Amino acid sequence: MRRRAVVTGGAIRVGRAVALELARSGFDVAVHYRSSAAEAEAVAAECRALGAGAFTVAGDLARPEAIEALAEAVASRWDGLDLLVNNASIFAPRPFAEITLDEWEAMQAINLRAPFLLSQALLPLLHRARDASGVVVHMCDIGAEHPVSGYAHYSVSKAGLVMLVKAMAVELAPSVRTVGISPGHVQWPEDFDEATRQALSRRVPMGRVGTPEDIARLVRFLTLEAPYVNGAIVPVDGGLGVRY
Repeated sequence: MRRRAVVTGGAIRVGRAVALELARSGFDVAVHYRSSAAEAEAVAAECRALGAGAFTVAGDLARPEAIEALAEAVASRWDGLDLLVNNASIFAPRPFAEITLDEWEAMQAINLRAPFLLSQALLPLLHRARDASGVVVHMCDIGAEHPVSGYAHYSVSKAGLVMLVKAMAVELAPSVRTVGISPGHVQWPEDFDEATRQALSRRVPMGRVGTPEDIARLVRFLTLEAPYVNGAIVPVDGGLGVRY
């Protein structure tokens, strides 16, 4: 029997790469999306072409009731879950003095509260993973420890997610392992101009930015080949996080 995985934000960018890598690696995949319905259906079709069972599920993760509905949709199809990848997040700049309460709460709701609530809602299925060891991967960020001006609310949300990795790892193991992945520059936001991209790339010791596939391969490795890794935050940043 194939393993089963849920990937939030699985329609585009890093989430898409993760969903396809898992499909290649023997997983059936639930592809979550908020508004990218056509893209999500295309990813599910690609997963099926790779031999996976795949379906899409919509939901606005800012709404707790939508998270509950997402978990119910997964439970209606599967009696166990091997992997949850909490990948969906929002990333929007705002100077510290201008962050509104609504913007602050929206950032925390998607980037921190949603991974908590979805992990909690899917915990009964994770306890019934095929190998009696479910895995949760939280997509953290280099900004959790190295904040950049203009992204205070984002960095705080990801710092909270780092602690959620550690707290879940302590409390839920050995039945459920929890790990974090901390990308650096992997896929540019659309509003970064070429000059900004070049300047940021020059700061990376590897001399280039990463790719969504770099993240996807690490998700696969941590899930299938690293059964003693629990509570770790693994950087994928070309060495950017260790420079001054």
